[in-house]
Amino acid sequence: MSVYTGFRDDLLATVPSLRAFAVSLAKNADRADDLVQETLVKAWDKQKSFQPGTNLKAWLFTILRNEFYSQMRKRKREVEDGDGVITGHLSVHPAQEGSVDLKDFRKALEQLPEDQREAIILIGASGFSYEEAAEICGCAVGTIKSRVSRARARLQDILGISGENDFGPDPISAQITNTAFLA
Repeated sequence: MSVYTGFRDDLLATVPSLRAFAVSLAKNADRADDLVQETLVKAWDKQKSFQPGTNLKAWLFTILRNEFYSQMRKRKREVEDGDGVITGHLSVHPAQEGSVDLKDFRKALEQLPEDQREAIILIGASGFSYEEAAEICGCAVGTIKSRVSRARARLQDILGISGENDFGPDPISAQITNTAFLA
């Protein structure tokens, strides 16, 4: 039997235990099944990093647990809008201002040190959790958090941003846009 087949068989043998653990975390069978599936996919992709002879079940449970908490953090940032009330109040800023802002941002991003640029792109643009970014970069989670914090501060300095009022359209455009939605 090849290593490939043995790893697959060992993965499959842990599915019932993984599912039970996932149900206890998610409190929902469908979400638990999704967690188990995501865990198996990640484990399969990372099988070369698994040390044969160590505890495969513990390794898989760690992957599942990390995935669960990553999803929980992402859900905290999401807002449900089933009836469309929030969406109805959203406005779109003129495209020409956005393209100028994007060019300015790209120039500012290029001025960051490589490690800070990498961290802010992984977290901010690619949507990875701090843990995932730390694994990708091969460093501690605290190091990633520090790099992102320094990158954000540096970008604010470069772009001359001092607060939330510096984002979006100028005050006159904002007033016109907000008045249009009230009518």
